[in-house]
Amino acid sequence: MDMETVYHTPALLIPCMDGLSIDPDGTYVDVTFGGGGHSREILSRLSAKGRLLSFDQDLDAAKNAFDDPRFTFVRGNFKHLSNFLKYYGAEKVDGILADLGVSFHHFDDPTRGFSFRFDGDLDMRMNQLARVSAADVLNDYEEERLMTIFKLYGELDGAKRLAAAIVKARGVKKFRKVADLLEVADPLVGKDRQKKDMAKVFQAIRIEVNGEMDVLKRFLSQTVSCLNPGGRLVVLTYHSLEDRLVKNFMRAGNMEGKVEQDFFGNRLCPFRLVNNKPIVPDDAEIEANPRSRSAKLRIAELLGE
Repeated sequence: MDMETVYHTPALLIPCMDGLSIDPDGTYVDVTFGGGGHSREILSRLSAKGRLLSFDQDLDAAKNAFDDPRFTFVRGNFKHLSNFLKYYGAEKVDGILADLGVSFHHFDDPTRGFSFRFDGDLDMRMNQLARVSAADVLNDYEEERLMTIFKLYGELDGAKRLAAAIVKARGVKKFRKVADLLEVADPLVGKDRQKKDMAKVFQAIRIEVNGEMDVLKRFLSQTVSCLNPGGRLVVLTYHSLEDRLVKNFMRAGNMEGKVEQDFFGNRLCPFRLVNNKPIVPDDAEIEANPRSRSAKLRIAELLGE
């Protein structure tokens, strides 16, 4: 079986490629390599002069790297985009792709703790060498901070009750396994939407463990200086928090979405939107790849000087 099929089936593959508007001789960046699905397709469209740099901080993803002279695997977090591109002699590139979804590989690996379907360790670290795990968050964070995480990152109605229950439970027994969290959270989520609410709980903890919103902000703010004029920024999002940030940044050039104007009333935004509305999967893709259901694709082009 093909490694890409095992590891991750890329969402909206062809729309992503169309969004990048690939120049065969150009230089491109995939900041979320994973199983290499998007990167493989980019490489197939490049000439011998083209170049692709792909980022991933996960040790498992490094095993999927290609043996190709046009390809550079960057073992690092894409919040350091600019520094790594300078290091590899690619300060300006023609397109940047980010697929912000968690790889199927992570959800399906019981040892990583990303899914409530398996009773693994409460880990959830994208980078296995990172210091803070999901267990650390649940065992060490104050109740108020836990509540904020569940409310902000999980958009969970019962954030306060869940935070209080976690603090009470850890006084008796420390959180180690996924089952420990389920034991506390299960009675608090609505039976009619159990899977959806539990997914929100795990999403909130995962975002906190990996600092995902801060990473996204830092990444986006660097793209303007890393793209050539006319270069494309292509971003796949999977939940409203990250989609809102990406939309704001592409529309206004800042995270708040506040459009600034010069003295003459001209918009001061470094990007031109390629698609005003996000591209979403059609029924055929969702049927073939159910986890692409929540994907939204936004594309912007860097304006010239």
